[in-house]
Amino acid sequence: MKLASIAPDMRLGIWLGETIVDCAAVGIAGMPATLADALNGGESALDSLRNLAADPPQAALLPADQVTLGPCVPQPGKVLCVGLNYAKHAAEGGQAIPETPVLFSKFNNSLAGPDEDVPLPASAVEYDYEVELSAVIGKRTRDVSVDDALDHVAGYCCSNDISARDLQMLTGQWLLGKTLDNFLPLGPWLVTADEVPDPQALGLRCWLNGELRQDSNTADMIFSVAEIVSYTSRYMTLEAGDVISSGTPEGVIMGMDPRVWMVAGDVVSVEVDGLGRLTNRLV
Repeated sequence: MKLASIAPDMRLGIWLGETIVDCAAVGIAGMPATLADALNGGESALDSLRNLAADPPQAALLPADQVTLGPCVPQPGKVLCVGLNYAKHAAEGGQAIPETPVLFSKFNNSLAGPDEDVPLPASAVEYDYEVELSAVIGKRTRDVSVDDALDHVAGYCCSNDISARDLQMLTGQWLLGKTLDNFLPLGPWLVTADEVPDPQALGLRCWLNGELRQDSNTADMIFSVAEIVSYTSRYMTLEAGDVISSGTPEGVIMGMDPRVWMVAGDVVSVEVDGLGRLTNRLV
């Protein structure tokens, strides 16, 4: 299933292609009305949504081209990100291969939906893109093994870890350059884990103004999604709806010579196989 959050109130939708099922409009008692309802309800809630998607009432169908979507996970408890997690990306920056995952966070103010504008503050100039695969946790997770980790993932989505490199490198902490407003477009929908049999076999790409800039595969990850989930769960409890963004491949502006940074008016698109495409304009 492809689960979306319909703006502005972020009610749950099921993307069917040309139409979206407005789950809050079906009038069925107990039907999840938000993504949080769906994740907190576990497999029984997801089964209800699958049944709804198979036979939706006409009154609950919305034309997809008339719907504005927000970030597919509108209110995650945590957004964890992994830096330097692709071998070729580390190489293009002259960085050593990390021995453990390099973790940082982004806050909810950084979330943006598909086609939502991304404002560029005047306080920075070195704006960069990062296509990433994000995993969304489906249930409370603490100290899970690598072998069992993917059982705790509800689904996957595309993300763009937009970065202000001059702010990122200002101090030893990356936070300032990572969590500016709308600097994490997320979506366009959450694809449930049953439709992603192997998160380590997905192509991912990024375009800037129509020019292909990143073209790689999650097989190049240094730490797999399962390893990242297991590692983070050793140190903190993960909850349903938490987002883990698994890093970007080679092709970022920071690894180029010369570096021509993104500017207002640019349009950036990211795509992961089977998870849709996410496009945003910088303003």
